[in-house]
Amino acid sequence: MKNIKNVLLYFIGFTILFFIAPAICTVVPSKTQQVIAKEETSNSNIIEQENNANSTNDEKKKIKLLHSQTGNIEELDLDEYLYGVVSSEMPANFEIEALKAQAVVARTYTIYQTMYNSSKHTDADICDNYACCQAWISKEERMAKWGQDEAEGNWNKIVEAVNSTTGKIVTYNGKPINAFFHANSGGMTESSLNIWGGIDYPYLKSVETAGENEYSQYSSQVKITKEELLNKMKEKYPDCEIDFSQTDCIKIQEYTTSGRVKTIKIGNKEIAGTEARTILGLKSTNFSVVIEGEEIIFSVTGYGHGVGMSQTGADSMAKTGANYETIIKHFYTGVEIIELKFL
Repeated sequence: MKNIKNVLLYFIGFTILFFIAPAICTVVPSKTQQVIAKEETSNSNIIEQENNANSTNDEKKKIKLLHSQTGNIEELDLDEYLYGVVSSEMPANFEIEALKAQAVVARTYTIYQTMYNSSKHTDADICDNYACCQAWISKEERMAKWGQDEAEGNWNKIVEAVNSTTGKIVTYNGKPINAFFHANSGGMTESSLNIWGGIDYPYLKSVETAGENEYSQYSSQVKITKEELLNKMKEKYPDCEIDFSQTDCIKIQEYTTSGRVKTIKIGNKEIAGTEARTILGLKSTNFSVVIEGEEIIFSVTGYGHGVGMSQTGADSMAKTGANYETIIKHFYTGVEIIELKFL
């Protein structure tokens, strides 16, 4: 009962904070301890609000969505916004329980962003750029891309996934989690600590995932010439030199516990696997490398940063009979799923 009371008090405070108080203004965090510092600052403000809270707000939560291409801001009901997120982030032909899991995770991610990253956009809560926030697409555009034969059925399936989980979010110790997700883990997800050094979310731990090798996102290759590799490295490190006559001129130095590349030596530079992924345009940090003549081949497993819920992993679990709650609790360690009436 004490935990339930704490959860309710926490979100009463959040309701007041969101609808009455202006957005919390701090520097937008990316991959540093600023995230944790911001959470601590925000939490103290919310606790202060809780002490004075004596009522709840029954209004539907609104989201101010920034359209990144036009700069326009549109206000939508939360679930209306989520129709566009789920239909953009996950294929409609995935199992309904996987789509429900995506809906809950996307809702949680949205709530987390409005609470802790509200200053990322000056007048908006979140944007439609997947590289910054979450992907989003309008109903009209989504329906047109699906084609006439499948559009209505697909859209109804998305709406069902969102509406049947209305108000559901994922929490850890009574607070919404930073619900990262990705396309394909390659068989094992990654700990947040190994991707964003210094940020060790207790619910974002490495877990195994079965069945992902059945999906197209599971494997890929990048082939580049030696000259191209050197040029790419010099763009970031002008003093980089690579002696290709040396057998260890490109050598993976260390792996994470999930098998991803933690550090790699390329010529006279040792860099993080995450940086190598960015420089080389790889789909994940789970890769191997071989040199064949003038060509360098990077063989990649999985797609995305690997943290949190794997979307293909979720679909694979749903095909074996797992419901959305089981899926979510598999990918996020020690979490609970609660329903907030005001959402």
